[in-house]
Amino acid sequence: MCFRFANMFTGIVETQGIIKKVIKKGANRTFWIKSSISSKLKTDQSVSHDGACLTVEEVKGGQHRVTAIAETLSKTTLGDWQKGTMINLERCLKINARLDGHFVQGHVDTSAICIAKKEKDGSWEFSFQFLPEFATLIIEKGSISINGISLTIFNVTETTFDVAIIPYTFEHTNMNLVKPGQKVKIEFDLLGKYINRKLLLLQNVSPSI
Repeated sequence: MCFRFANMFTGIVETQGIIKKVIKKGANRTFWIKSSISSKLKTDQSVSHDGACLTVEEVKGGQHRVTAIAETLSKTTLGDWQKGTMINLERCLKINARLDGHFVQGHVDTSAICIAKKEKDGSWEFSFQFLPEFATLIIEKGSISINGISLTIFNVTETTFDVAIIPYTFEHTNMNLVKPGQKVKIEFDLLGKYINRKLLLLQNVSPSI
């Protein structure tokens, strides 16, 4: 029997998908996505879409359908998705699988802006800027999820951090499409968030997330 963690991922992207159709209904957005794993998905299955955990509503013709509600749209960049947008996909973690990245829930905390992209003779370095209220949630050489990709951060300041991208990740995720000025979805390390909340509550300070 195959068991899965509830809404738990590793940040190791399985494949990419392409948005084939966007349907706006009220405050929600419904997306039809085509990918190499779409036909293998099942209704009610949780899948990480660029780091956002969404529930599969329908599978048909090599595509699958998901819907993002207002809360998700407000915390992510899903509202910017259009027909042709390339996104990273990862199915949830099997309980008997190796954890190659870090624990990622698919619950996006905020967005960050790419402020620099540098080619480093075969690899790439990206710099991102985020709101200072989240500064306590990241540490030098800590883990972070960017568009659903598990990455290690460095050159950390109160409002910026850098990540290095190896050729494989650059070629097999949508990091190759990220440019300065573009927003990405951020999920901070789960353990760090719990520790941060505990410390803030001990200090009688209201946590930011």
